[in-house]
Amino acid sequence: MIDLMKSLFGTAADETTSTESSSHDVAVALCVLLLEAAYADGDCSADERQQMEKILAETYQIDHARIKTLMAEAAAQRRESIDLFSFTRALNQQLAKEEKLTIMQAVWRVILTDGRLEAHEDQLAHKLGNLLRLTHKELIDTKIKARQDTGA
Repeated sequence: MIDLMKSLFGTAADETTSTESSSHDVAVALCVLLLEAAYADGDCSADERQQMEKILAETYQIDHARIKTLMAEAAAQRRESIDLFSFTRALNQQLAKEEKLTIMQAVWRVILTDGRLEAHEDQLAHKLGNLLRLTHKELIDTKIKARQDTGA
């Protein structure tokens, strides 16, 4: 009987923790994709880092210190990971199509920060679009919106 009560009360607490954990996983996954976009040309410029911080602040309404912590955690996970599938899988499981379109637009904003689109950056964006289960039209629409946002 006591075990049953513990399991019932434990489940409610676990669900709250699970929701918070899922939200954190999505934030880390987004940050990893933004870092991947920033480093697609081999270097993450100060402008690209500033663009990522702006995107994270807009998306999660978090302060600069929390952004730095999130970016450090995402950078560590990016270094340890062998692919992007685990990150996009987390996003696909947790987010609606509109939210994934917003993420793809954020990726394009980082890529276009320097005003140029290199072939390998374009290839990465297309790969991420496929992993996020976006159509080619949706991918191009997010690119156009990002160009308008960045003035590129």
